[in-house]
Amino acid sequence: MPVEFVGLDGQELPLESASMDHVLVTWTLCTIPDAGRALGEMRRVLRPGGSLHFVEHGRSPDARVAEWQDRLTPIQRRLFGGCHLNRAIPDLVTGAGFEMDRLETFYLAGPKFVGYMFEGVAVAA
Repeated sequence: MPVEFVGLDGQELPLESASMDHVLVTWTLCTIPDAGRALGEMRRVLRPGGSLHFVEHGRSPDARVAEWQDRLTPIQRRLFGGCHLNRAIPDLVTGAGFEMDRLETFYLAGPKFVGYMFEGVAVAA
């Protein structure tokens, strides 16, 4: 029987522990109410050595850009479905018990406050 994931926020996954080889998350950690909890669920459902593949936007290392992200996040959250511009994605991933295997960061073309990207793979420790 297929499992329905549409409409779930990732904070509770209807999957058995250690039942998945890989998890893919793209441009969603910004809107999940408790991203740390959701990442903990992803970690729970991964088999030992399983991998989390992600592409997300988040907090820039540039202090001026990060300051604007902090200023604009309350407005952004209201207008764009709870989206946080300033989440520190690598800290969230490692804080949930993953070890970073590969991480690339870059700016997309356009306003820097919305375009700082994280693309990587983390392994369930």
